[in-house]
Amino acid sequence: MALTRMDNIGIVVESLDTAIAFFTELGLTLEGRTTIEGEWAGRVTGLGLQRVEIAMMVTPDGHSRLELSRFLTPPVVADHRNAPVNALGYLRVMFTVDDLDELLARLHKHGAQLVGDVVQYEDSYRLCYIRGPEGLLIGLAEQLA
Repeated sequence: MALTRMDNIGIVVESLDTAIAFFTELGLTLEGRTTIEGEWAGRVTGLGLQRVEIAMMVTPDGHSRLELSRFLTPPVVADHRNAPVNALGYLRVMFTVDDLDELLARLHKHGAQLVGDVVQYEDSYRLCYIRGPEGLLIGLAEQLA
């Protein structure tokens, strides 16, 4: 088998500090922070010369990572943060949480806002979408007993 696991999901942000604080409150841990630059990096991304500050966040189970990137050069060329839920392309990250109401109250202090409502799907999940820092779309799901 060629595929062994999904390594990470990348999100480009304007403020690493704000994004790190938000995702830490959500329950992820900062694994590391560094600046990536050089000819090899531009060859991977196709952007040529680039300088990117990144922070790697890891989920509590240690299996998934979120790579937050702040491009210093070249400048950001597009902004999809306020795209509606039915927009084409990568759109959101979904996290499973223990206590949706308690987490929403904590994230609200970091500027998170509900996109719609908290809804219950059958007897399985309570779900919602929020807009986090910089308008990032985040899904939250609480599995019911």
